[in-house]
Amino acid sequence: MLAAGASHRTDAQVALNELCATYWYPLYAYVRRHVAHVDQAQDLTQAFFAHLLEKKAISRADRSRGRFRAFLLAALKNFLASEWEKARAEKRGGGKSPLSLDFDSGEFRYQTEPAHDTTPEKLYERRWALTLLDRVLERLQAELAAAGKREQFEQLKPALTGEATAADYERAAAELGITPAAAKQAAYRLRKRYRQLLREEVARTVDDETEVDDEIGRLLEALSG
Repeated sequence: MLAAGASHRTDAQVALNELCATYWYPLYAYVRRHVAHVDQAQDLTQAFFAHLLEKKAISRADRSRGRFRAFLLAALKNFLASEWEKARAEKRGGGKSPLSLDFDSGEFRYQTEPAHDTTPEKLYERRWALTLLDRVLERLQAELAAAGKREQFEQLKPALTGEATAADYERAAAELGITPAAAKQAAYRLRKRYRQLLREEVARTVDDETEVDDEIGRLLEALSG
């Protein structure tokens, strides 16, 4: 993704915009840990993305630190240090917003999260991991809905953790009008596709596909910490 960001191709910029639109919340939550006023935190977050997208800042990224989440956090820290007093609503790219961010839902999510004593950096990694998993789940749900299998997704979603019991499969089978054995097989295919989508999503955020397994491991570690 960092290589794509350095490109002048339109599709690379679109991909970068999409990634930022997907993973903006962990950055906003990081800013909120440092800024007490909601309006100021929102202005700083929006100003950061204006800087990142309009100034092509990602083209200057250190590709030896290929993980997109690591680059974004480092870029945000630098931005907050150097632009704190300059980040005002009137200075955000001439008043234009580079991304449409749902700050209301983001602030609600931030306020309803449990309090943490851990560092903002560790929380950022945890929120990034949760956002990524939510993204994967949304993609899987959309795929099954497009294939006319929305109900199958809803009934078998608990099996994605691999902890479904025989009773769970029997209930799902009854709702879907299939046998428990068929429900187990469908759940297996669901888990397999989930893992594929997880790898695809992680691959979008690293510089080299050989880093995918390591990044998945780090994100799972962040969730367990």
